[in-house]
Formats: sequence, structure tokens, C-alpha cells
Amino acid sequence: MKRIALYPGSFDPMTFGHLDILEQSLSLADEVVVAIGVHPGKTPLFSFDERVEMIEEACLEAFGADEADRIRCISFTGLVIETAREEGAKILVRGLRDSTDLNYEMQMAGMNGTLAPEVKTVFLPSSPPMRPITATLVRQIAKMNGNYAPFVPQCVVKRLKDRVAS
Repeated sequence: MKRIALYPGSFDPMTFGHLDILEQSLSLADEVVVAIGVHPGKTPLFSFDERVEMIEEACLEAFGADEADRIRCISFTGLVIETAREEGAKILVRGLRDSTDLNYEMQMAGMNGTLAPEVKTVFLPSSPPMRPITATLVRQIAKMNGNYAPFVPQCVVKRLKDRVAS
């Protein structure tokens, strides 16, 4: 039976922190579904299609074609746990940077475990150099004309430069 993991988030934009958790996820599952949250009330910096392109390009560059082929992207608007069920995922991947993340994610894992006991939440710790990276901070640095290149793949650097210049 194929082991499917769901890795939800906004990925707006894709960061090296996301790649770190994706790489770890590939060691746990045969397929990793990157579930990009699309919320009608929020205006992301990048469209869903742009985020998919960045994720696919970054994964191909970081992992090579064989590993990148094990990753696919979808959108979701409802509950993460329902999306996991719909995709046949038995693993829900959550990255942890610090104790603040842990406290929040433990609550979510408890709720998700009640709603779908067959889907197990797996916490993956960020590698130490990746812990300070968040997409929110990357967006802020970009909007303030700072150097965000150390935090995102090259394909994202180009798109961010174009987006904040317009």
C-alpha cells in the first residue's frame, strides 16, 4: 500500500524551510501531497498557479527528477484533515521551528486525531539553520527591499524581485 503524506500550508512563497520539511517527508512517504491553502478572504502575494510552479521548480532543483516526481500539489479550502482523507493520506506532516509552533500544533493534532483517527500527525523539526525562516518574514523583507535570497530558492528570488517591483 502506498504511503501518502499531506503537507499543508500557504507556501506564499516557497522557502528553504519548506524544502527542509519536504525533504524529511520524502523519507516517510512514497508520495507527498503539498496542499496549498486557498482562502477567499485572503490575498496572497502569489496565485495558486504561481505557488505550484515555484514548488515544482524548487523541488526539481533541490531533489532531482526522481524525488520531485513523488511530490504533487493541490489546493484546499476546507479542513486540512478532510483534505488528507480525500487524498488518501495517512500522514499529516507539520514542521516545527520552536516551542510556539509545538504548542499550537499539539492542539491541532489533538483535534485532527479526534476528527480522523486514521490520519496520524507527524511533527518534523526544522533543521537549525532553517528555524528562523517564515514566508511572512520573507515577504516583509522583500517589500522593504531587503536581501531575502538566503531564505528562498533561486526560482523564488526571481519571482519575488519581479512581484515587489511592480
